Amino acid sequence: MTVLIFTLLVFAGSTAAGLLGALTGLGGGVVLVPLLTLVFHVDLRYAIGASLISVIATSSGAAAAYVREGYSNVRIGMFLEVATTLGALLGAFLAAKVSTRGLAVLFGAVLIYSAWLSWYGDPDDTEIKENPWSDRLGLSGMYPGRRGEEIHYRVDRIPAGFATMFGAGTLSGLLGIGSGAVKVIAMDRIMRIPFKVSTTTSNFMIGVTAAASAGIYL
Repeated sequence: MTVLIFTLLVFAGSTAAGLLGALTGLGGGVVLVPLLTLVFHVDLRYAIGASLISVIATSSGAAAAYVREGYSNVRIGMFLEVATTLGALLGAFLAAKVSTRGLAVLFGAVLIYSAWLSWYGDPDDTEIKENPWSDRLGLSGMYPGRRGEEIHYRVDRIPAGFATMFGAGTLSGLLGIGSGAVKVIAMDRIMRIPFKVSTTTSNFMIGVTAAASAGIYL
């Protein structure tokens, strides 16, 4: 395979990975890492490092549009990034201790779960719940509906969501993915944030998480 063909194929695969990451909030690493390791036979650890860098770019491009359109909740993203950043640092440290086979098995499990979540995402839960911590931390928000109306929501079970985000960050550092699958599940099903807000806020967050662990890989 010539360098030109290799470059074109990687470019095409990366474009597909970026599209999936932007649409679902899962991060393009779930596509890019298997592409590099299974198709191009790149060492898994090198693929993880390259994926982290690409996730930063994917997040930056998609997040700007979502924030401008009013879907992402920046305050929630910044609050939960405290947990995911700490987890990412731990995951990047553990990556050097875990065998390549162990990383591959763990990545396969996360990949299957990400595919399931993308296919069976729950519909929006627009019910406004009473939660004093949501108001005290300023996490309540709204997003534009299909007809242009403003849909308001409050955040529930904040401690449980925060703890889950630490696990999401650890997976990100270990596997070189945005760990958006875990972030979306934490926001959508644990914290009861509407699905549109969960996916778009996840896009906003994954770049910061990836940057935290990428510094260790570099």
